[in-house]
Amino acid sequence: MLYISIRPERLSYEYIKESMDFVINMPSSDLVKAVDYCGVKPGRKFDKIDDMNFTLSESTFVSAPYINECPVNIECKVKNIIPLGTHDMFIAEVVSSHVNEDLFDENGKIHFENANLISYCHGEYFPLSKKAIGSFGFSVMKKKTLKRKSLEEKNKKSKISNKSSSGKKKTSNKKRK
Repeated sequence: MLYISIRPERLSYEYIKESMDFVINMPSSDLVKAVDYCGVKPGRKFDKIDDMNFTLSESTFVSAPYINECPVNIECKVKNIIPLGTHDMFIAEVVSSHVNEDLFDENGKIHFENANLISYCHGEYFPLSKKAIGSFGFSVMKKKTLKRKSLEEKNKKSKISNKSSSGKKKTSNKKRK
């Protein structure tokens, strides 16, 4: 589950309210100018997809397409809408995702740190961390186990293949109810 909050006067609000689904396209740092443009220009006056030369692909389980240029795309179905005054919160279930194949290692683990994803906070764009700052249970892990896991992670990173493919890999193809 996840949520997004949108002002009712936005065009995207109308689309989501009508279809009750959406896609979260997670952009990389090389798309920051396009992301800013799309956030500033109104969809009623500008064809932002065309203006930014984005290419769209048909989603697996939702009506909204996803942006190929974004390394990660998350398909969502709205389960609840909560009015919050200036914005409405759309609570949604994740039903599928698409991830660039070059972000997977030989064991099928996704390495988001290689996606160069960005975030937006208080009017500024930030690159997301290149390295995880912890993993589940690390705060209570025994020193011996922590040392072993660190060595294993170091060995895994040296084996990660750097594919040149920019294809997408579905991480889920089952429709959830």
